[in-house]
Amino acid sequence: MIVAGFDPPPYPYDRLGELTRLAQDHPGGMVDLSVGTPADPPPAEVVAALATSGSERGYPASAGSPELRREAAAWLGRRFGVDIEAGDVAACVGTKELVASTAWFLRLRSPESDVVLHPAVAYPTYALGARLAGCRSVGVPERASGGLDLSAVDDADARRAVVLWVNSPSNPSGSLTDLGAAADWGRRHQVPVLSDECYAEFTWSSTGPATILQHGSAGVVAVHSLSKRSNLAGVRSGFYAGDPALVRYLADVRKHAGLMVPGPVQAASAVAYADDLHVQVQRQRYLARLHALAGALGQVGLPVDVPDGGFYLWVPVPEWAVRLGAVEGRSSCWVLAELLARVAGMLVSPGDFYGSGGSDHVRAAVVQPDDRIQVVCDRLRSIGTLEGRSAEGR
Repeated sequence: MIVAGFDPPPYPYDRLGELTRLAQDHPGGMVDLSVGTPADPPPAEVVAALATSGSERGYPASAGSPELRREAAAWLGRRFGVDIEAGDVAACVGTKELVASTAWFLRLRSPESDVVLHPAVAYPTYALGARLAGCRSVGVPERASGGLDLSAVDDADARRAVVLWVNSPSNPSGSLTDLGAAADWGRRHQVPVLSDECYAEFTWSSTGPATILQHGSAGVVAVHSLSKRSNLAGVRSGFYAGDPALVRYLADVRKHAGLMVPGPVQAASAVAYADDLHVQVQRQRYLARLHALAGALGQVGLPVDVPDGGFYLWVPVPEWAVRLGAVEGRSSCWVLAELLARVAGMLVSPGDFYGSGGSDHVRAAVVQPDDRIQVVCDRLRSIGTLEGRSAEGR
């Protein structure tokens, strides 16, 4: 008998081949708003530190150099007003690998736990991390007002949970979660709560940026990245901080697994965390782009609000596209994504990349430079209503 093993699912963005072709065929070429890949330059002093640290000769510290851990802790203090010891901070090779591996590592410590809780509409790596750990993935629904509805978690799932992931501001919706409530829920149920806060610097709500560590470190870990904050996705540098026992356990396991941020990257990361000015500049860029693209989409019949956080527009699929999808036998988010690619050369992410609950939206990342965002806005404003163009080329 042949027993089926793990078969990795198709990588979401590998499914965009046909939409990419349609967008590239548009006069003036494609404007790629599908992946949240920063296009703006990182600080010059950070790039210089990559080449001048002299740390490439030896093995780097898996948990991070003392300088990196001090600067990350100092940044948490400046930005969020929390007092974290440098020893309760540890480096990771970008945060995606941490998201993918942590359920596995925590299950080694608690083998009777086999459920991973995460937002139902979310970055897909939370669910994939559950599969890699041999756990069951359970999506937590979002309240109508935004943020996770933890009252919807089944008691049996809570008892078997190895971790609860929260993500605020959310990818893809940009909503904010009550991190204090999440921390309290985790402590009551004795479930570690990991808070993915990689978009925290881009919080537009009047509440300002938040971390779960503002509600104490017991039982919780905050996860941060330089990919978005400092336009350094290519160097793969992040950190996690919080509960001393959780941080040290993960750091020890990860050390044995050989997971370590390269030395020059650690040196550059320390420089990046020490500087806040470049982040203020980037905030202004993203907020202006969000407003510009939201305005242009509204003019073609796709009204969308600027989110509470993040640099994505989570665009509802209009009713006419839902009807068209039903006629054609396909998800309405793909109908809308195809139309935007064809008539505006605009590549977006169909919402079902983020779970079945996202199938009535598309996600647009405002990561392209200002001139390319303006190209998309001009194209949209030239086409009239999108519904009126929907029959062309079909």
